Amino acid sequence: MSDYDRTANARYGAGVARSGVGAIDQGLRAYMIGVYNYMTLGLGITGLLAVGAFKLGVVENEAGRIVGLTDFGNAIYISPLRWVIVLAPLAVVFFISARINAISVSTARNAFFLFAALIGLSMSALLIRYTGASIGRVFFETAAAFGALSLYGYTTKRDLSAMGSFLMMGLFGLIIASVVNIFLQSTGLQWALSILCIGIFAGLTAWDTQSIKAQYYAGDGYEMAQKKSVFGALRLYLDFINIFTALLQLTGDRR
Repeated sequence: MSDYDRTANARYGAGVARSGVGAIDQGLRAYMIGVYNYMTLGLGITGLLAVGAFKLGVVENEAGRIVGLTDFGNAIYISPLRWVIVLAPLAVVFFISARINAISVSTARNAFFLFAALIGLSMSALLIRYTGASIGRVFFETAAAFGALSLYGYTTKRDLSAMGSFLMMGLFGLIIASVVNIFLQSTGLQWALSILCIGIFAGLTAWDTQSIKAQYYAGDGYEMAQKKSVFGALRLYLDFINIFTALLQLTGDRR
């Protein structure tokens, strides 16, 4: 542990002057791997919580068909508690965004994992609506598309800032239209919003990756580099989850 602490407290930029560009590339690679590792852990937590909540919340017959809800299922899917579960992740995101420079690495990391767990609890409802086979298929489709888009954002020489600003405006419009459709309950509008959501977050995946890469600074200390990794992971996690849910709404097989 003592060796780990000494390594952790070393500055990421140490040795750059001696080793030149190669050291900077190694530091950037380590930084981006950290971002993707945190994101993957977040997705894993979300998946485990979603499956666990589903198993605890439903009653299935021998054929695997859902025949009812348990007390836990009634609490998270039907009672007013479901709104707390839906809205709580927003509070965590606001906390991380507002306090990223003030909180410790462990607090930022734990807040992100809490966020992922709350999303998993909320997304467990998807397992009631859609078949497990279609959820698995859509997940791998999303992973393939996300990987390609993120790779493009990482490798492209084109500045995606203008596209990112445009997409953020589109995102605000998407949120407003989605809130309106909660009351309208229009299937056609929901279908159109799902397509729009995929397009917006596909573009944001590339832009966020480029932006996260640009935020790397070889002179950052361990604390700052780790907090940047956590916040970057949160951005990419949100891109992945939104593409996944929109694609599932379009192509998922309902139970």
